[in-house]
Amino acid sequence: MKLGKKSPCKVNLLLNILGKRPDGFHELETVMQPVNLFDEIHFERAANGIRLTCEEPTLPVDSKNLVYRAATNFLTAAKISDGIKIHLEKKIPLAAGLGGGSGNAATTLLGLNELFGQPLPLASLHELAASLGSDIPFFLQDKPALATGRGEKIQPLENFPALHGKAFFLIHPGFGISTPWAYQKLARFPDALNGKPGRAQKLITLLQTTDVKMVVGEFYNSLEAPALDKFPVLALYQEFLRENGALAALMSGSGSTTFAIIENVSSGESLVEKFKSQFGANCWTAVVPV
Repeated sequence: MKLGKKSPCKVNLLLNILGKRPDGFHELETVMQPVNLFDEIHFERAANGIRLTCEEPTLPVDSKNLVYRAATNFLTAAKISDGIKIHLEKKIPLAAGLGGGSGNAATTLLGLNELFGQPLPLASLHELAASLGSDIPFFLQDKPALATGRGEKIQPLENFPALHGKAFFLIHPGFGISTPWAYQKLARFPDALNGKPGRAQKLITLLQTTDVKMVVGEFYNSLEAPALDKFPVLALYQEFLRENGALAALMSGSGSTTFAIIENVSSGESLVEKFKSQFGANCWTAVVPV
């Protein structure tokens, strides 16, 4: 039996760090928005073992890969002795702040649960997801969400009226930013490290009740402090986007992807050409409807 599933990514409309916790993680509040950009994962039952393949040569296909670990943990939790073949087709950039790897892990849990006849309830999948990584539980559902704790506590939200009809313009500069590095360097930026709680709920309320043009000052990412300090080109991207009609521009997650909220896909496509004429054609770009 075979099964194919699309594996989405996300942007953080807000990422507010609220300080470091005694367990070494950071307390945070973040508003996460699914993005219509997908990897594809193909599953096939096998006699035994786990075999993961992927054409992306820089991606490990052993226990260093979240897909492999998700499959291992699922088969153990479900007490399944059969094996599995998994083929991952990567289209989302790596180390980009878009949660591509986290989405892959969550999609693997959902896909294997479907392939083997739903042996685990959603609550068990959520526990497995949270044990694998903070962003992963978000991808077990397909709505925007408020995430709290270290990011593993998920409150799904209805689609935001303020973003209806809008589009995302995404730019990946060709280099990644390590998430552990970004959090480690926050110590140099105490205001970013110790944000004031409540920003997430304020943004959610505005996106539910008003026009996006009234929300511009509320999009925020604590991790921009170390990232833009080390990589000033990301600040130049944001400046360019705002000067060329973007409704908002922000870094997603720990970076390095910069995204803009724009009026529609058509205006985004013309913005791509302007961007390439100014910064060159080496960056990965995508324009997708919200």
